[in-house]
Amino acid sequence: MSRLLIVVDRAKDWAPYYPSEDVLTFDQYLQYASPATGRVRVINLCQSSKYLSKGYYCSLLAEARGHNVVPSVMTLNDLSRKGLFSLQLDELDRPVVRWLEKAGAVIEPAADEREATHEVRVRSFFGQVAQPELKLVARALFERFPCPILEIVFKRRKQWQIDSLRPGAPSELDESEQDQFAAALDRFSSIVWRKPRSRRRYRFDLAVLVNPEEELPPSDETALKRFERAGRKLGINVERITRRDYMRLPEYDGLFIRETTAIDHHTYRFARKAEAEGMVVIDDPVSILRCTNKVFLADLLKNNKVPTPKTLILSKDQKDAVARVVTELGLPVVIKIPDGAFSRGVIKARDEAELASGLKSLFRQSALVLAQEYFYTEYDWRIGVLGGRAIYACKYMMVKGHWQIYQHGESRVESGGFETLPTYEVPRNVIQAALNATRLIGNGLYGVDIKQSGNRVAVIEVNDNPSIDSGVEDKFLGGELYTLIMQEFLTRMEDKRRG
Repeated sequence: MSRLLIVVDRAKDWAPYYPSEDVLTFDQYLQYASPATGRVRVINLCQSSKYLSKGYYCSLLAEARGHNVVPSVMTLNDLSRKGLFSLQLDELDRPVVRWLEKAGAVIEPAADEREATHEVRVRSFFGQVAQPELKLVARALFERFPCPILEIVFKRRKQWQIDSLRPGAPSELDESEQDQFAAALDRFSSIVWRKPRSRRRYRFDLAVLVNPEEELPPSDETALKRFERAGRKLGINVERITRRDYMRLPEYDGLFIRETTAIDHHTYRFARKAEAEGMVVIDDPVSILRCTNKVFLADLLKNNKVPTPKTLILSKDQKDAVARVVTELGLPVVIKIPDGAFSRGVIKARDEAELASGLKSLFRQSALVLAQEYFYTEYDWRIGVLGGRAIYACKYMMVKGHWQIYQHGESRVESGGFETLPTYEVPRNVIQAALNATRLIGNGLYGVDIKQSGNRVAVIEVNDNPSIDSGVEDKFLGGELYTLIMQEFLTRMEDKRRG
């Protein structure tokens, strides 16, 4: 269980806000004895952050005690060095510059208005601002300089730029800003607003990263609720978070990613940060790296003699790509970009003209493209593997009249039917192929897609973030599937705490 502490200079600095036992003065924090177990998270709201001030010592002591503190000493040092944040805004969205033009006040007049110096001052609270146009800027600055209250000064001489950044304190805020700060703190860490006597104490805290707007999320709403119930029965407080909660990660003991992952994406950054904080992570960053790029995965499986369809890796500079594919793989053939998901970025070419056109289209998106023999089956196996053992099995049927399990239309996505079976009814060579493939990736939760025709099996891909939806993957095991996964988190979190 994590503990949240808010440190202020004096008790009266917190007077406008909800009273809480989690609020300490700096002098009280000096005498604070860390609990024997669990994480401690510190939000440093001391007024001065200058070198050797109370605010500086608060962050320094927190780091010495192994507490996760915002802002860190590194952030305070970085904010004192203007060169690190004097950033040009040329590449930001037009609405930002337009808003600054309207809001800017002249501070140094000039004969030519274009040469005058304009200034805008804005306060950001945990990366949130009242001005919609500046939200992306504030969030980016918070991720680079995590600070509860940050005063941002924009100046325009010949062009707009960030002129200064300064940590702020609650005592500097007016009533309107106090409300903004309270709301931002509430979102950043709701624990402080709960009355202690009403809290139920859990042994561990698990964050589940979701995207409420995602069209095809890995788990539906019912499945997420079942994960939450299963975790709480085991003494795990399961709480959903979104990409806005990046800086809250150290409050938790584990991270479960239930949002489609990619390398150039916040899901990968979340996994990296969680691992760096010593948390239990599924999907871990290595698994994301190995699974989300099909070029890497194809080479890995081939070199380790895991059965796959015949595969070629093509470069956009290859002049003979079409001829090579036809000669070595034949037609029809499947071509795909390395980082597609849910059957996106995948083309079936029936003749040389379609192949040439398809490669031209995919090479606009990626320097490398995979070509794979066309291996049609009426369904794909999906074997769920957790911690090196198979825990569920599904047959995903092809969409009627289509060659894939998903078909993307202009307005909706169609999927074929499914059949969920106990793993002991799955052919042994299918299970073994799944285990052999995941052994090369890691020890997390995976969904292995496999084609089977007679005695031949071929691993299509390994998903680091497999679908677990109510009424589909849990059709046979029911609630036991969610308990198995939560039990794995519990075991790993207990091992972390002991170790």
